[in-house]
Amino acid sequence: MKRILVTGGAGFIGSHLVEYLLAQGHEVLSLDNYFTGSKDNLMHLRDHPRLEIIRHDVVNPFMAEVEQIYNLACPASPVHYQYNPVKTIKTNVMGALNMLGLAKRVKARILQASTSEVYGDPTVHPQVEEYWGNVNCIGIRSCYDEGKRAAEALMMDYHRQNGVEVRIARIFNTYGPRMAIHDGRVISNFIVQALTGEDITVYGQGHQTRSFCYISDLVEGLVRLMNTEVFEGPVNLGNPEEYTILEMAQKTLQFTGSSAKLVFKPIPHDDPQKRCPEISKAKRLLDWQPVVPLATGLKETIGYFKEKLRQLGQPLVV
Repeated sequence: MKRILVTGGAGFIGSHLVEYLLAQGHEVLSLDNYFTGSKDNLMHLRDHPRLEIIRHDVVNPFMAEVEQIYNLACPASPVHYQYNPVKTIKTNVMGALNMLGLAKRVKARILQASTSEVYGDPTVHPQVEEYWGNVNCIGIRSCYDEGKRAAEALMMDYHRQNGVEVRIARIFNTYGPRMAIHDGRVISNFIVQALTGEDITVYGQGHQTRSFCYISDLVEGLVRLMNTEVFEGPVNLGNPEEYTILEMAQKTLQFTGSSAKLVFKPIPHDDPQKRCPEISKAKRLLDWQPVVPLATGLKETIGYFKEKLRQLGQPLVV
């Protein structure tokens, strides 16, 4: 049994990770300021004897005796991280500094939840870890993109200068239950619009591509990465199956049975045209690859949103 700190523990990914670690028998501290995380995500675990739920902002220092730190705290969707871009970059940089300082003091291993957004609008496809990216450092997405890149730099500098044990996961699009309804992500947007009979919003012509990894696969990858004794820099975690946005809209209509219409709008500034992970490093180091088929994951996610919308009193058309 380990004592493990999860920052962003009430978030979409964080809450699933907390649940997984508890099931493994660990003692878990969940840290969250609830800017985008929700207490509802941990409500079913609130009385667990090995879980401590703490309200805290990682921009401020935090002290605890722990053996591992998963640093997930940060708004992760454009709607949320562009709402307060200064706060976003502070969370990325100061949060990483505070958690690295803690890891150094208590000799804990720390895993940084980085992102495929460090690759920007890539000129290399699929994206390999050795690719340095094509990021607009002064654009509307830079608070997140450059914030995560700076956090990676801090992780590597603490590793080289201070001997801190670090792991870096570059997370590609992840989906599943507990996604926020209005977070602006592709799958949550499409499902909620389809279920409520709204027009499904497709940006551009829908030719841009994404890869979608189900939450249980991602959590398994994060835990394997944290616990591997081999460190070879950042590791891509995502599903290498690539779909266009238009394909995903059509699949959403198919699986929900909705008759909602597709509406095409101008593509947002700096929106990446391609996104697909090359995961040979994860296969080699972690013996990991996604196993949940898209159809299975979509059905689970649709079921979650149906129940969530009913609880909120939102009328459904399917």
